[in-house]
Amino acid sequence: MTNEEQKELRETITAKIQSIENSLSYLDEETKPIEPSVSLGRLTRMEAISEKGINEYMLGQNKQALQRLYNALDRMEKGSYGNCLKCGEEIPIGRLRLVPEAVVCVGCSSKG
Repeated sequence: MTNEEQKELRETITAKIQSIENSLSYLDEETKPIEPSVSLGRLTRMEAISEKGINEYMLGQNKQALQRLYNALDRMEKGSYGNCLKCGEEIPIGRLRLVPEAVVCVGCSSKG
């Protein structure tokens, strides 16, 4: 991987981190408990509880994605970014452009 490609990927990762961090405050707010004192109809309360559950799931997914992206930046700093953890080969730049937090190449990923 060239320095230019690594710079491009660092910018992509940083942009993704910023985007996720921006959505975390919204999701934190949307996952707060629904107070019983709030005047909602029965169906509306059920919908609000269902929506809260979806937002909790999204919050968890975003936190995991954020951790993977920070790990990718850490691997860049250590010089191991872009190398497959299973076979040790370089992960193709096309895969890293699509999934910059990838830790294994497509071949090793499909092997399970």
